[in-house]
Amino acid sequence: MGFYLLKRALYTVPMLLGVLTLVFILVRIVPGDPAIVIMGDNATAEALAELRTRLGLDLPIWRQYVTFMGDVLSGDLGRSLVTNRPVLADVWAVLPYTIELTITSLAIGVLGGVPLGILAARKRDGVMDWLARIISLAGLSFPAFISAVLMLLFFSIHLGWFPVLSRGYPLDEPVERLRSLALPALNLGLIMMAYITRVTRSAMLKALSEDYMRTARAKGVPGLAVIWRHGFRNVLIPVITVIGLYFGVLMGNSVLTEIVFNRPGLGKLIIGALDKRDYTMLQGLMVIYAFIIAVVNLATDLAYGFVDPRVKTK
Repeated sequence: MGFYLLKRALYTVPMLLGVLTLVFILVRIVPGDPAIVIMGDNATAEALAELRTRLGLDLPIWRQYVTFMGDVLSGDLGRSLVTNRPVLADVWAVLPYTIELTITSLAIGVLGGVPLGILAARKRDGVMDWLARIISLAGLSFPAFISAVLMLLFFSIHLGWFPVLSRGYPLDEPVERLRSLALPALNLGLIMMAYITRVTRSAMLKALSEDYMRTARAKGVPGLAVIWRHGFRNVLIPVITVIGLYFGVLMGNSVLTEIVFNRPGLGKLIIGALDKRDYTMLQGLMVIYAFIIAVVNLATDLAYGFVDPRVKTK
């Protein structure tokens, strides 16, 4: 397991370096001059030149790249061009809210999607199967921001069950924190559940048609025991794949969800950085997102090895 872990971790390094290079290029091609954004249109040419020198924007592009990579690898994401606060400090202040939302949504997707997919496969073309198909289709059809608005209108404004705006409650207010988390997490969780239900159903249908499943049933093993002992492990691999693949989608949708529900998080930081042309903040946020996705991909590979030991020998 140690060698497998080391090998997968080493595969992640070039991928991260490639993503960091892409982030550097993307931020530089965004239109607009950061110096003018910070100092305004009325700033003198001398003041603008001094600011560009202080920010390193007058250096050749290759020196900017070397400085950027060196700073990122040493854990320094720079300071916001607008507030002059360290980017990492601003990110750490809101990152728990985004992680809380993402993990809760993922839990809703897994805990709802896996049992629903298995039940749909066992009762193929029955009521449960059609219900699972309808839920999957609805989850995949609605964009996150539309379903978020609909939930807000019905559950918060019409019924008054949840707060309209989630300002981000501290840990010492657990009830209000859960109420403010419920709708955003449900919105993203239902989308994730749609993906997982569909994949689980397909994987279980395939497993149920295998010879070893028929043999187990012929030996008199009860239906649920056959599913649990022989079919469930074969379902886990595609489910883990879906979680790894769509985690990035979940993070992207969390940006829109945070905006609609007015939750603090990385999404609001991204929108603020884009609006104010805060290149350093934008660059730092993209690095954080890339790092999170890389860690999730690594965890997905490790989960493969844990569920199916044959993967570690390949």
